[in-house]
Amino acid sequence: MKAELIELISRVIQVLQINMRWMTWNSFLAFIPLVLSVWLFRRIKKSRSWVWWLGFAVFYAFLPNAPYLLTDVIHLIDDIRTIQSVWMITLVLIPIYLVVILAGFEAYVISVINMGHYLNRIGKSQWILGMELITHALSAIGIYWGRFLRFNSWDFVTQPDALITQGIEEILGKQPLVIIAISFVILTALHWLMKRLTLSFTIQGYRGIAINPSKAYLKPQTSDK
Repeated sequence: MKAELIELISRVIQVLQINMRWMTWNSFLAFIPLVLSVWLFRRIKKSRSWVWWLGFAVFYAFLPNAPYLLTDVIHLIDDIRTIQSVWMITLVLIPIYLVVILAGFEAYVISVINMGHYLNRIGKSQWILGMELITHALSAIGIYWGRFLRFNSWDFVTQPDALITQGIEEILGKQPLVIIAISFVILTALHWLMKRLTLSFTIQGYRGIAINPSKAYLKPQTSDK
């Protein structure tokens, strides 16, 4: 019994060590667009310089990395086969996957919310829905490129020709279009849900801060002046 337990723990540690590599890296890539969205869309700017547009391009290039974590659930199947312990899978493996995947998608949601906040601030609130749908579509394409063609965001710089030519050729097939369409629907639905949850928690937090005068300095500004 003791030997079996030690062997089980050893397998769990081995799986976690393997997962820690890609989970850490993919999470890092997922939070790059979140950081950029704060700089691009939350800071008050009088004009958009070429540096801003460059940052905007990098933001969109890295944005699919955040929802891409949803597809990493495929690793869970192999991990379950390796561990084969219901308790370890339920109490250790699945919670870790949930935290990583939800954190990545929440980074995506907040990034898009920040972009919508910017459009609202500059008087283009009527563009928000269209921007969200276009973003979901581009992210669905980016997820397909990353998962099936194994492209990554760095390829926009290192091999842009291969990414554009091979990427466009591949997505014109029937099967890729179906996969991209399904990904688009999933992103749209999950974003709709998570956006409302995120804004709901944010509004409740602001109300609590407003009630407490000692924290009034954290109350959000209503004007850019």
